[in-house]
Amino acid sequence: MAVICLVRHGETEWNAIGKLQGRENIKLNKHGKQQAEKCGLYLREKQLDIIISSPLSRAKQTAEIINTYMLIPVNLIEMEIFIERDYGMASGLTTEERTQMFPNRNYINQEPRRFLKTRIITGLNIIQKQHPNSKVILVTHSAVINTILARISNNEIGSGKTKLFTACISSIYYHQEQ
Repeated sequence: MAVICLVRHGETEWNAIGKLQGRENIKLNKHGKQQAEKCGLYLREKQLDIIISSPLSRAKQTAEIINTYMLIPVNLIEMEIFIERDYGMASGLTTEERTQMFPNRNYINQEPRRFLKTRIITGLNIIQKQHPNSKVILVTHSAVINTILARISNNEIGSGKTKLFTACISSIYYHQEQ
């Protein structure tokens, strides 16, 4: 069983103005870097074994900053499988723009939810297989974390039900799914 500490990346300028980032490679802003530092301070004494990050800059920067606060710096691994959901034509749009263009929230060229779920569960199983009994920090994105939370709670929390703030931390115990 792996203990996985889910960390949403710190704030970007797009977060601050309500733009949907999706897979756009946006860096942390000053506040986002400060948030990552606070995560690092909180996690520093948790004796974690590894940090895994999405390849997008905002997640990688958050992971790198957290790692500087670890009492013993740990390996930092980038895993493409934990990249943010592709929101297709909605990426880069503000909430107001998305509501006007896609009132039913069916974004053109968006990654289907079933593909997202399969991708994320596969990623968790890879972590469990490659790092059994490890304490892992997974720095990723809101759609990824909400997918995990929905899966482990039988949809009681997660997508559409849980508001994940930037740099929020959630810990789970994960057993590989069959």
